[in-house]
Parts: sequence; structure tokens; C-alpha cells
Amino acid sequence: MFEGNLSPTEVLVCQNRSCRKLGAVKVLVAFQALPVPGVTVTGSQCLGQCGNGPMVLVLPEQVWYSRVHPDEVPAVVERHLRGGQAIASMIYRKVKQ
Repeated sequence: MFEGNLSPTEVLVCQNRSCRKLGAVKVLVAFQALPVPGVTVTGSQCLGQCGNGPMVLVLPEQVWYSRVHPDEVPAVVERHLRGGQAIASMIYRKVKQ
């Protein structure tokens, strides 16, 4: 968890139809296999970015990751969730506002 956050960190992994077809179930399982104290991992409804999944949203920072593969999850856990540094090469910046 990032120091100074007043809100707990939550990782949402889209489990809607298009993300599931692209492997979102395996991504969710990979996050759940690497628990981080103070971080909640949840399968979510559609995050509104269909076709770019599996989508992962880290809250409260609002960091979006797209096309996440299960083998990339350990890097997200270590660098982002434990180390406090988002992985720039994986960030999805075209979020509909």
C-alpha cells in the first residue's frame, strides 16, 4: 500500500464477458495467489474498456492496466502494490472520463 493513502488499496480485475474471454479469470487468480497486506483484490463488473482487457484498476490511485497477462501479475504486485511504483509500460491511458 502507498504511504500516505487514507483509503485502503483495492485492485479491481474486470470479470465481464470480453475480459473473461481474454483471460481475466487467470489474472484474478494470479493476484489472489500473491496477497499483499492492506490490499483487497476483487473481481469486478465491466470497467467500461471492452476490447482492451483484461483490465485491472488500482484504487484509490486510479491506475489502469490493460491487456494484463497472469505472468505480469507478480511484477504489478512487487513494483506497484509493494514498491509504490506503477509500471509505466503497462498503464492504460485512454480511460473514458
